[in-house]
Amino acid sequence: MTVLIQEADLIESVADALQYISYYHPMDYIRALGDAYEAEQSPAAKDAIAQILTNSRMCAEGHRPICQDTGIVTVFIKWGQKCVLNSERSLQDVVDEGVRRAYLHPENRLRASILRDPAFSRVNTKDNTPCVLNVEMVPGDHVHVELAAKGGGSENKSKFAMLNPSDSIVDWVLEMVPKMGAGWCPPGMLGIGIGGTAEKAVTLAKQSLMGDIDMAQLKKRGPQNDIERLRIEIFDKVNALGIGAQGLGGLSTILDVKILDYPTHAASKPIAMIPNCAATRHAHFSLDGSGPVYLDPPSLDEWPKVEWTPSKESIRVDLDTLTPEVVASWKPGDRLLLNGKMLTGRDAAHKRIQDMLAKGEELPVDFKGRVIYYVGPVDPVRDEVVGPAGPTTATRMDKFTEMMLAQTGLIAMVGKAERGPVAIEAIRNHKAAYLMAVGGAAYLVARAIKGARVVGFADLGMEAIYEFDVKDMPVTVAVDATGESVHHTGPLVWREKIAKERLLQQA
Repeated sequence: MTVLIQEADLIESVADALQYISYYHPMDYIRALGDAYEAEQSPAAKDAIAQILTNSRMCAEGHRPICQDTGIVTVFIKWGQKCVLNSERSLQDVVDEGVRRAYLHPENRLRASILRDPAFSRVNTKDNTPCVLNVEMVPGDHVHVELAAKGGGSENKSKFAMLNPSDSIVDWVLEMVPKMGAGWCPPGMLGIGIGGTAEKAVTLAKQSLMGDIDMAQLKKRGPQNDIERLRIEIFDKVNALGIGAQGLGGLSTILDVKILDYPTHAASKPIAMIPNCAATRHAHFSLDGSGPVYLDPPSLDEWPKVEWTPSKESIRVDLDTLTPEVVASWKPGDRLLLNGKMLTGRDAAHKRIQDMLAKGEELPVDFKGRVIYYVGPVDPVRDEVVGPAGPTTATRMDKFTEMMLAQTGLIAMVGKAERGPVAIEAIRNHKAAYLMAVGGAAYLVARAIKGARVVGFADLGMEAIYEFDVKDMPVTVAVDATGESVHHTGPLVWREKIAKERLLQQA
């Protein structure tokens, strides 16, 4: 018997699910993160996890995005062969209409990040379409949909290799994870695909991330096959690296490892690894022809009782009177609360500044003595001055750092994750500083923003230059004026502590 799937039902179900995951973390992630918070011994990592958990509950209560990067939508559909789509449009167009409605929802407008013509003009499509659609025809009379909104910071850390058949998968993973840095906002999950062909391995890695976090349960009952043994081995050895939450050093870098495999050629061993960040967002639903599906909200009582507040050691900073001498006094790991006016800017704005300076043109705003925040905020709704506004990955701005410090008079920067050698050298040479805000705490950060106005490059949308007026915005000194980086020293300290602890346990 043929089952008719109505176009409107699929559109409505996709739109509802994408709105749902924008503000509700999967509860398996929240439970695992809560356990990681209780076990964490690194003060910096524990503080970061507290911000993520507090932000998560705030978003669940306020129905606002967990992260300002509301992602590129990835959809996996298993289409039952007895089902027929009642539509004149293609399946891609129908699913994209669901994406469009979700991202343009007036009560919770989500950030449009998708650009057409990626190699050249890179023009924003303004509704976050198209999605990346994967379809498999299967026996049955249901349509099963898995969808996720994947942030660019974690997607950019994806790794792929064609290993030799005799090469070690574990060794490759342990080589790649440190190279990923912290731009993927740990703690999260690693999705690994093994086998098939190049594109199959990458698809498997992405699909594996749709699974629930169950590492604690797996360890409790013990592995029952080679894949489960491999999951546990990778989990333990990656966490022993000491990278920790936000790359600050600590016990929990990953909360789970998911692996899917597929038969491959005798000469090949393709492998892909894709991380899921602190803004883990995915949902699952099935259509049977009876109407749209709406996901049930979780109970707020399920969130851990964690309420982040600034530490007593935090130093309040007046941005409006900030001097190079004050910047030079900051030490790595210092926790600051920023107050006053700061500028924003990210990839597109930095490129335009570079082009204008090369032509001798006057910039729309004076950066001398100012602090810049690498951010692309969500549009505000209701009485908000700005939507969720967490940091973007700072390493993408590394190549512009010398220019900004030398030619504009900028004295400090705020972003997420580590800085590379080129940026650190520029920071050291100009006695500047880099401050880290927590990725995955976008709504919490936005509460510290009391005013926002566009002061340059308005045509760039979320990549325009804003001036934010902030009150007690929490950041950590990640690179000081001498060039010392907590993303270098923190993981080294915790890797050594973890190794010593394990030796004691074995003795």
